[in-house]
Amino acid sequence: MVDLRRFDVYRKIPKDLKEDPTNTGAIISLCCCFFITFLFFSELFAYLSLEVVSELYVESSENDSNEKIAVQLNITLPKLSCSAVGLDIQDDMGRHEVGFVENTNKIVLNEGKGCRFEGKFYINKVPGNFHVSTHSAANQPADIDMSHFIDELMFGDDVSQLGLTGGFNTLRGKDKTNVQAIESHEYHMKIVPTIYEDNKGTKLQSFQYTSAYKSFLSFHHTGRMMPAIWFRYDLNPITVKYSRRRKHFYTFLTSVCAIIGGTCTVASLIYSIIFTTSKYFRKHEIGKLS
Repeated sequence: MVDLRRFDVYRKIPKDLKEDPTNTGAIISLCCCFFITFLFFSELFAYLSLEVVSELYVESSENDSNEKIAVQLNITLPKLSCSAVGLDIQDDMGRHEVGFVENTNKIVLNEGKGCRFEGKFYINKVPGNFHVSTHSAANQPADIDMSHFIDELMFGDDVSQLGLTGGFNTLRGKDKTNVQAIESHEYHMKIVPTIYEDNKGTKLQSFQYTSAYKSFLSFHHTGRMMPAIWFRYDLNPITVKYSRRRKHFYTFLTSVCAIIGGTCTVASLIYSIIFTTSKYFRKHEIGKLS
């Protein structure tokens, strides 16, 4: 019959072979315990906290062209009256709306000389544009000044309070109030679909975007200057997914074992170096070095 005691790797050293305890060993042991405790609770806190993990994949849904994207636009035009400001929407599916008014609001500024345009509308999930212009105005103003300040431009659900890194409101704070009055402004945006999913399975659909800007002069077929603010967009097939989840328990267990084993090994090595060095100096003092 096999004696299981042969496999015991934790055999005790006889008391008569042990070194007497020292103050140095006690200090190192206390520091080791403190360090292990600190790292253990740090790892425990990290395990109990939720982390955000990101991944990329190619969107392949066949029904994407039928989906809508919510757009939140707030823009201030300090030198154009609200009666002239309008929103036009176009896309590659043939949509062409001039003077879109649903879910829009105009706030008069500067005693009627300026306007803040706020709107939430939906666009098709295909390349297109929306632009702020005077095309829908009943009476065209004599001077059209499209200098502006973008307070907000977001696509999809609002994820600003979730602490995610990314360009969800890239054009916020864009200041074009000190430009030539006759210029048109164009922002070309590359939109990246973004999905956020928490640990309860709740999903939010948002869109990050990058932008490039240019200004130019725009003429009507009558020869008159017709400046506007264009927001042209195209969709990226790559989707970014953020997931908020907790680490696996085995990862936490592995880290704890590494903390305890590594700290004890390093502490033993430090004590061994100190003990050997002090023993060497004691022999040197009494002249027993060979």
